[in-house]
Amino acid sequence: MPPTNTPISLPSPCDPTPSADQPLPVLVFSKTAGFRHESIENGVRALQAIAETRGWTLTPTEDASVFTDANLAAYRVIVFLNTSGTILDAAQRAALEAYMRAGGGWVGIHAASDTEHEWVWYGGLVGAYFVNHPSGMPEATIHVEDPTHPATQALPDPWVRSDEWYNYHRNPRENVHVLLALDETSYSGGTMGDHPLAWAHEYGGGRAIYTGVGHDPAHFDDPLVRAHLTGAVEWAACG
Repeated sequence: MPPTNTPISLPSPCDPTPSADQPLPVLVFSKTAGFRHESIENGVRALQAIAETRGWTLTPTEDASVFTDANLAAYRVIVFLNTSGTILDAAQRAALEAYMRAGGGWVGIHAASDTEHEWVWYGGLVGAYFVNHPSGMPEATIHVEDPTHPATQALPDPWVRSDEWYNYHRNPRENVHVLLALDETSYSGGTMGDHPLAWAHEYGGGRAIYTGVGHDPAHFDDPLVRAHLTGAVEWAACG
């Protein structure tokens, strides 16, 4: 099992539960300029279903022109759902940075780590970039390192499932609070040793959380994945 040192302190829990007169506004952004995951459409549908039960207002888009200061101010959380490649121009990048400085929340799902490789600030936001992955979707064991976090409290430990397991360009552990870690002895193709899979941190004035799950369309129908994403969004909303 990987080390569980967590040098990054997270803020105290908050209650992001929306009310009838104050729903939680969430922007789901899924633009791709590289590999496009077939799971994007099902991921949007899953988040829409969660939104209906949790009282969020969900806006899905692949239009990067929404990244302006005025537009982003309308959202508590921005989700990068299997984005890829270079998808924002300089002005749109500046708007995302300003949004985070103002206390915004950001959630990255799976290929969000294969996005904006040349943008240093984004590299800090996502925590680590995708490098490669073993072929197929091997079954692997995931360990829950923080069972009290909203994004993990509904998950079993160990959590055994199949996915496309990314190897990242660095181990982000010293800069983030690790929530889930892969056991590389449980599958072939892991190259990191200590292999964080999901993590959270305060960044740029707001809250950011990333998860490596979500390659296949069916993954977004899994109640445990949905619980994981629900907690991630609602934790990010508390910035």
